[in-house]
Amino acid sequence: MIKNLFNRFLQWRIKYISERHFFLLVCFLVGVGAALAAYVLKTAIHFIQHFLTENFDETGANYLYLLYPILGILIAGLYVRYVVKDSISHGVTKILFAISQRKSRIKPHNIYTSLVASSITIGLGGSVGAEAPIVLTGSAIGSNLGRLFKLDQRQLMILVGCGAAGAISGIFKAPIAGILFVIEVLLLDLTMASILPLLITSITAATLSYILTGSNSMFAYTQIESFLMRRIPYVAALGIMCGFVSIYITRVMMWAEDIYQKLGYWQKFLVGGVTLSVLIFLLPPLYGEGYDTINTLLAGGTKYKDLLRGSFFYASQGTWSIIVFLVLVILLKVFASSATNGGGGTGGVFAPTLFLGCIVGFVFSYTLNQLGYTPYLPHENFALMGMAGVMAGVMHAPLTGTFLIAELTGGYALFLPLMIVSSISYATIILFEKHNIYAIRLAKKGELLTHHKDKAVLSFLEIGQLLETDIPVVNPDMYLGDMVKVISKSNRNIFPVADNDEKLVGLVYLNDIRNIIFRPELYERFKVSKFMVGAPAKIDINMPMSKVMNLFEDTKAWNLPVVDGEGRYKGIISQSTIFNAYREVLVDNYSEPDEV
Repeated sequence: MIKNLFNRFLQWRIKYISERHFFLLVCFLVGVGAALAAYVLKTAIHFIQHFLTENFDETGANYLYLLYPILGILIAGLYVRYVVKDSISHGVTKILFAISQRKSRIKPHNIYTSLVASSITIGLGGSVGAEAPIVLTGSAIGSNLGRLFKLDQRQLMILVGCGAAGAISGIFKAPIAGILFVIEVLLLDLTMASILPLLITSITAATLSYILTGSNSMFAYTQIESFLMRRIPYVAALGIMCGFVSIYITRVMMWAEDIYQKLGYWQKFLVGGVTLSVLIFLLPPLYGEGYDTINTLLAGGTKYKDLLRGSFFYASQGTWSIIVFLVLVILLKVFASSATNGGGGTGGVFAPTLFLGCIVGFVFSYTLNQLGYTPYLPHENFALMGMAGVMAGVMHAPLTGTFLIAELTGGYALFLPLMIVSSISYATIILFEKHNIYAIRLAKKGELLTHHKDKAVLSFLEIGQLLETDIPVVNPDMYLGDMVKVISKSNRNIFPVADNDEKLVGLVYLNDIRNIIFRPELYERFKVSKFMVGAPAKIDINMPMSKVMNLFEDTKAWNLPVVDGEGRYKGIISQSTIFNAYREVLVDNYSEPDEV
């Protein structure tokens, strides 16, 4: 009944609503859905955190810090393992994979499962952020709405980007940053046809977020001192520092993730849970997203001393105690975040980058002020710049870092130093890490869609879909006479040679034997093994298409054989087949349609 009514609606829509207008309406719906999802997630996290920690002792250690995080990742892990039965971590990486390898299709359960798991994880103290889960949720909303309304492949890709932009816009009230995030982090090759949908989704999400939560910025910040040009050298130095901190974050997280992947499920939980709870017990600011810490550092004055509450450092509030404490937080936050996700929790690195950036900026300015060799550096201003710098470095997104921090805090008067820090931080990390933390694993596998259009199109192609398997295969023990019979029934000029185990041992080129195929006296004298030649290169069937094209370029061959991992012949792939498929993908995904 419902299905019939929906099909009738689709038929009515096709008749009375243009494709362009309907697509923009779907973008609006994606914005509404992303904003509502962001509101539900943030409300759930704050409720759980407040309920569990409102009666904590501010002057001494709180031993429940040892219990809550373990309980959080246990519940979230069991939910994912036995209810969801699918991986939902690394939200942004899953979106990149869906765009690059799954034709922008994201499973329907991702609309809600990330919300449930991350609210439990973070609410009970998991040291990660809610942004990556909500971005995955927003993109899942866009992908599944597009599939529900039977939209084409290119529209589906735009809707995935719209969902991500709406999620960032809704959770941060930052519509410009939402759009820039899609451009810089999701790496979509955007055109004018996709700018309007992104604008509609971002503006819708931000507007609804303002209606639901009020007009206040996410972080309370008031610029007490204006920016002075003589501070630019120190701003540049902070940018370099943020770049190296970004390298530290990226590499340590990748290293820790590799370790957790080698462990069994319960081993992961025990190692991750114990690590997380101990770190939070010793350093309470590691509990949850860390946004309270950011607000404290942005408040100015001596509020920063409040960060020592609930820790063993509370009794000692000397000049350098806070520095030692915060440096430990910087160094160990990465391990706490890795333990959260590695142990079974669900969350992202968005909030940790803001958290660490804020502390880096504060420690940088506070230390120099204490040394007294510089013009006074306002702590709150440099904490703000640090947030932009570390985010720009970790995500390789200088524009997102600049605009997000400006929109989050209303700190537009610091736009110039924010841009300087973000640009220098990005320029620093790009010397050491080519891809951002979300894309680095996909890039290593050759599964990443990028702004480089040729590589992006190639990432859509799979060797298995381009194989030519109808070419006759000959045996090395066949005589020339038998080879001539094979040639007479084929219109190809290349013939793969495989042994009795189907393993490729060489190739026969028609041009190489043209001078002997018309000499019958040689038919019983020469075997294939005598006139076959080795293949210029062999293509592994699981090889990324970018590497396949490199092989063609290096060998100057027009056809190359494809083998499996054990060397068994699977088929021939030609440049002409690749070029034809390339043109089809280019037209389908990068042309400017009239209706959208």
